[in-house]
Amino acid sequence: MGKALAEKIKEALISVLPVTLIVLIAAFTPLVTLAPGEITVFIISAAFLILGIALFNVGADMAMTPMGEHIGEGLTRSRKMGILLAVSFVMGLLITIAEPDLSVLADQVSAVMDGTTLIWFVGTGVGIFLFVGVFKIVLKKDIAPILMFFYMMLFAAAALLLEQGKGDLLPLGFDSGGVTTGPITVPFIMALGVGIAMTVGGRNAAENSFGLIALCSVGPILAVMMLSLMSGSSELTYELPDYSTEAHLGDEFWHTVLEVMGDVGRSLLLIVVSFGILQLVILKLPKKKIVQILIGIVYTFVGLVIFLASATIGFMPVGYKLGTQISQNGNIVLILFAFIIGMVVVLAEPAVHVLNKQVEDVTGGSVTKRAMMLALSLGVGVSIGLSVIRIIFGFSVLYYLIPGYLISLGLSFFVPKLYTAIAFDSGGVASGPLTSSFILPLAIGACAALNGADQVLYSAFGVVAMVAMTPLITIQSLGF
Repeated sequence: MGKALAEKIKEALISVLPVTLIVLIAAFTPLVTLAPGEITVFIISAAFLILGIALFNVGADMAMTPMGEHIGEGLTRSRKMGILLAVSFVMGLLITIAEPDLSVLADQVSAVMDGTTLIWFVGTGVGIFLFVGVFKIVLKKDIAPILMFFYMMLFAAAALLLEQGKGDLLPLGFDSGGVTTGPITVPFIMALGVGIAMTVGGRNAAENSFGLIALCSVGPILAVMMLSLMSGSSELTYELPDYSTEAHLGDEFWHTVLEVMGDVGRSLLLIVVSFGILQLVILKLPKKKIVQILIGIVYTFVGLVIFLASATIGFMPVGYKLGTQISQNGNIVLILFAFIIGMVVVLAEPAVHVLNKQVEDVTGGSVTKRAMMLALSLGVGVSIGLSVIRIIFGFSVLYYLIPGYLISLGLSFFVPKLYTAIAFDSGGVASGPLTSSFILPLAIGACAALNGADQVLYSAFGVVAMVAMTPLITIQSLGF
């Protein structure tokens, strides 16, 4: 166990060090002025971020991935397809309701739609699309035509929103697809797909196992768009949060930590209870395996609490300040910095490492972790750079998303199908909690400084959607 943790800490150090060094180097240039206290909190947060990622990855290997595989394999072997599909829907619903990032989104849109209604709507959307994804695996259908059909539905809904004068809500709708595939859900859902596909078998079982994350990213977008169409107001009031470091220190420090513990604990509890019921009724795994999974759950919980608290306390305030200050040094500098920081920030997303390892394992090394990380890094760097250009000139996110998804879907007809399935899963995985807690505040800071706080909702939001889109193109390009 100690050796495995040491290896994970080494991997996490390599992942977090680049973004930390870039921020610290920028802090000692005329571009950015950070107070000594802010630098100290950032460095301490970076150290804890490394520990959090390492503990999470150990926990994912011990618990989240095995649970998903055992549920998928056990229910498929039982030949009770009705139970398998019903469990898929319920698990998708429950996991999404408890996802911490979804609560943040609900707070942002509370001006025009009830937060509780939004959470249940989005959860139902994920449940339905997880049901569809499992059905796809069982029937051994290609993912590309299914995705094309649902993305056409998305853009039809987007056209209706524009016609009703609710275009400001579009970025939030597309962002919702990224925030609901968080670090808790990704290892579990991906492993569920592997467990089902390998049990169903077939010549293309490895390829067939991917695609669940891609489909589960579509459900939230459609859900938010449907709620937006039903809402009476065409404007969303956005209030700029307090991004100061002091907002999360002192008495507020323990409030932030306890809030994160509650969110993570609620998410994991729903998965553990569901797994426990299935263990008693169907799975019947040996006691040794159950003990290992429970220990892994503890590692996952501690790791995620440390990671999310560190990102909120240390990275969010610095991200916002970087955006506000670097934007004052010219557009070229801002775009270049956004591209560089985007390339390195994806290295520190915990779920990305889970995806890359699973891709390498399932493909027998034909798609390596290094190739995946290079494609993801380049894609996210481009997406952040393009997002900053949109902030500067103030045009709709659809000018990127429509051609971007058309290119992605078009590529799916010309590259090996395995790459298409991996690429669309990667989009949801890349837009993780560090994107929400560091890149989004950076975009908000730049937008507030350049265009004013009233333009943040229209111009700054949508960056998560961009992070989710560009890996679809870069990873499919590996297929050539």
